[in-house]
Amino acid sequence: MASLKDLRNRIASVKATQKITKAMQMVAAAKLRRAQEAAEAARPYSQRMGAVLANIAQAVGGDGDAPALMTGTGKDDVHLLVVCTAERGLCGGFNSQISRLARDHVRKLQATGKTVKIITVGKKGYDVLRRDFASLIIDRVELRDAKQVGFVHADMIAKKVITLFNQGAFDVCTLFYSEFKSVISQIPTAQQLVPAAAGATTDASASSGAIYEYEPEPSEILGDLIPRNISVQIFRALLENAAGEMGAKMSAMDNATRNAGDMINKLTITYNRQRQAQITKELIEIISGAEAL
Repeated sequence: MASLKDLRNRIASVKATQKITKAMQMVAAAKLRRAQEAAEAARPYSQRMGAVLANIAQAVGGDGDAPALMTGTGKDDVHLLVVCTAERGLCGGFNSQISRLARDHVRKLQATGKTVKIITVGKKGYDVLRRDFASLIIDRVELRDAKQVGFVHADMIAKKVITLFNQGAFDVCTLFYSEFKSVISQIPTAQQLVPAAAGATTDASASSGAIYEYEPEPSEILGDLIPRNISVQIFRALLENAAGEMGAKMSAMDNATRNAGDMINKLTITYNRQRQAQITKELIEIISGAEAL
């Protein structure tokens, strides 16, 4: 059984840990609002970008002038996975959920005889995936030194992807990230980047069958629009991850603070009982000695 001194030291240690987790919770709560606003502001832009891409893709139709980033190579033998996670831990299962989705996707592709290559964005994703797929990781991007995620980081990652595609290094590219829903809900998501998956248009003008004339030609517009769309989608993924990380960290630190409080209460009860037992034992010894005299 632990001594009173050991119990006092342990209670003090848990109280210090509780202060740290409480402070981290407050920091995450302060950062969450800005990150959530940035993620929500990026969604309409990325959705409209997809709608514009779909409209122009319809104008091109099945012409051979369409860019290769939209039509693909015609094969799906080599797959590139861009896995975006956080740079730091202490955010519950946020990073492990994204990594698990990517890991399941890799195993599914390998089971069908496909070749898989991985680019990790974020230290935690690299740490998890290298345990099983170290030989598949061809590049890693860390944003630890960045004070705030910006479009320049997404554009850098997009240029890496486009360069690899132009070199014939892969046929299909899929982006993995976590979509922010609420503080307690982040949904791991897989989104195809190459070939460009033009989403369904919801614009009323698009559904009315209106005819557009493009200047310059649609193929030239797509040549500039699709690389920018890849950057936009990666930027949205980074913003969604930033908001999801802060939400998960806030929730995890709140749970840690509560658990520390429960542990302090249990240790305090144990300390008081042991202290009372020790006092009772000393009184019995004193009384027994007095009676013996």
